[in-house]
Amino acid sequence: MFSFIIMSRKCELTGKAVLYGCNVSHANNKLSRRFLPNLQNVSFLSETLGHSIRLRVTPNGIRSVEASGGIDNYLLKTADSKLSKKALSLKKTLQDKP
Repeated sequence: MFSFIIMSRKCELTGKAVLYGCNVSHANNKLSRRFLPNLQNVSFLSETLGHSIRLRVTPNGIRSVEASGGIDNYLLKTADSKLSKKALSLKKTLQDKP
């Protein structure tokens, strides 16, 4: 009846994901824990496509987009192996657009 969308805790631009480690007490007891990335829902304005693009990105990814001069330039310059499926589809639409 209900459909749930499971969102991975991974940056769609830089690929930063969850890291695993231990909390170590003064008595040297080790408890496993997760280090979650600081993910933000951000909408970038694409000049080529003419509308905004919503992505789940870390602040490092936001700075990378700003430094490269916008989401269009960042997607075109970045290797395919670093991008998520959504970002890859956006990159292909940017390359197809004249």
